[in-house]
Amino acid sequence: MSTPTHAKVLILGSGPAGYTAAVYAARANLNPVLVTGLAQGGQLMTTTDVDNWPADADGVQGPDLMQRFQKHAERFNTEMLFDHIAKVDLSKRPFTLTGDTGKIYTCDALIIATGASAKYLGLPSEQSFMGRGVSGCATCDGFFYRNQDVVVVGGGNTAVEEALYLSNICRKVTLIHRRDKFRAEPILVDKLMSKVETGNMELKLFHTLEEVLGDDSGVTGVRVRHVDTGATEDMAVTGAFIAIGHQPNTEIFQGQLEMKDGYIVTKSGLSGMATMTSVPGVFAAGDVQDHVYRQAITSAGTGCMAALDAQRWLENAGQ
Repeated sequence: MSTPTHAKVLILGSGPAGYTAAVYAARANLNPVLVTGLAQGGQLMTTTDVDNWPADADGVQGPDLMQRFQKHAERFNTEMLFDHIAKVDLSKRPFTLTGDTGKIYTCDALIIATGASAKYLGLPSEQSFMGRGVSGCATCDGFFYRNQDVVVVGGGNTAVEEALYLSNICRKVTLIHRRDKFRAEPILVDKLMSKVETGNMELKLFHTLEEVLGDDSGVTGVRVRHVDTGATEDMAVTGAFIAIGHQPNTEIFQGQLEMKDGYIVTKSGLSGMATMTSVPGVFAAGDVQDHVYRQAITSAGTGCMAALDAQRWLENAGQ
């Protein structure tokens, strides 16, 4: 067995939360070690135009932004390890983690920034047009569909919220749902129905998304199927927003940390240690503990908070 790699602060994840935590932890002389995970760079690696990153007035490409994040963390000598954690033991300190490579890691404080993954339908055509008309985030990409026709797929809070958001940007929004009852909160459904009656929204009930249509320019339409008759219909749209929820990447922490709907519960509040989990010395940042905002800027902000919390916790713990 190889000698464990020990870190005062170990960071899991290489999205905005993980890299920001690394910058702040390194500047606090905590010599952080960052384990990138399989999807280095996180969800922004599949996002083309990012127009809402502060101070990038002309916009930035998602992969370019994440490369800048990485360089910033490396500038302060963050140790980057390209591995994926498969097993953790948070029952005692130092915490012990095992990577897919079989390598063992130990740490005095752990920052979890493994993010969340948007759920998709699993259609080959959906994957083909990812970032070219297919999106899992209306607040991220809705701006690019101003005065255009789009569809939103889903029937829960996420779908209704995204459809309402897009209705203020797009020419027409069609919500595709396999039933005629919504899982969304009643107040959201009321807003949706009001928009349908007076605004630019339309419901396509008892339908599912069968295929995303397009060409080299991107999405040009979608094919929907009626759940009862099987009849198909092609709709001309330039954007398809898949809003069937997100899945936090927290499987390996099940049973070891307090969670709610798969998301890690943090302390929050105004008494400090806002990013502390149910296990002292373990902190969580970014989408792994946030199902509400899910923005790069909010992830980066909580990454900063987690690093500061870890620093203070280590000082108070006498490390």
